Amino acid sequence: MIDITRAIHNAAPNWIGDTPVNYQTPVKISGGATANIGSISMSTHTGTHVDAPWHYDDAGIKLHEVPLETWVGTCLVLNAFGVSSLTPDLLEGQDLTGVSKVIFKTGQPNAWQEFPRIWTITDPSLPPFLAARGVNLIGTDAPSADALESKDLPGHKALAQSGVCILESLALEHVQPGKYRLICLPLNLIGADGAPARVILEGL
Repeated sequence: MIDITRAIHNAAPNWIGDTPVNYQTPVKISGGATANIGSISMSTHTGTHVDAPWHYDDAGIKLHEVPLETWVGTCLVLNAFGVSSLTPDLLEGQDLTGVSKVIFKTGQPNAWQEFPRIWTITDPSLPPFLAARGVNLIGTDAPSADALESKDLPGHKALAQSGVCILESLALEHVQPGKYRLICLPLNLIGADGAPARVILEGL
C-alpha cells in the first residue's frame, strides 16, 4: 500500500480565506479525564480532498450523492512534469483499457512550507476526453484544477459538464508511474461540497 495523502496538522498552509486547521485536545487524561478527546475545525478542502460537483456547480450533486464507485477502482498514474496545463496529449500512447481513474504527478512536493501560488491546471479539453474513455475521476498533486486567481473556473466547469470528479492535493513524490488500484475514502459528510480523504494506492 502506498499512502498518497498529505498530512493534516495545525501548521499546514491553507487556501487563503479558508478555515485553517485547528486541532486541540480540550479533554485530557493529564487533566483528570478518563480519556484524551480532541476537537478539530478546518475547511472541507483541507489537504488531500475530493470536490463534489456541487462545489463548482450549484446544480451539481453533493458529496453524499456521489456513487462510492467513483472513488475506488483501477487507476493510471502519469508524469506531467513541466507542463502548465493537463491536456489530452499527455495520454498519447497510454492504454486506458479497464482504467476509470487517472492521476497526474506534476511535481508538487508532498509537504508545502507555504501554500503555492502557481501550479499545473486542468485544461477544459481534458475532462470530456477522459469521460469518453470511461474515466470518472482525475487526481492531481496540485491544490486545484484551476489557477489560484481564477473566477470562472473553466477546468472545474468542464469536469462538471463531463461528469468527472476530482481529487486534489495528493502527495505523489514517492509514486512511480503505472497502474494501481485507487482507494479514496472521503468523509461521509451529508450535503457537503467536498471533504478531506484518506487515499492509498495498491499495486496490481
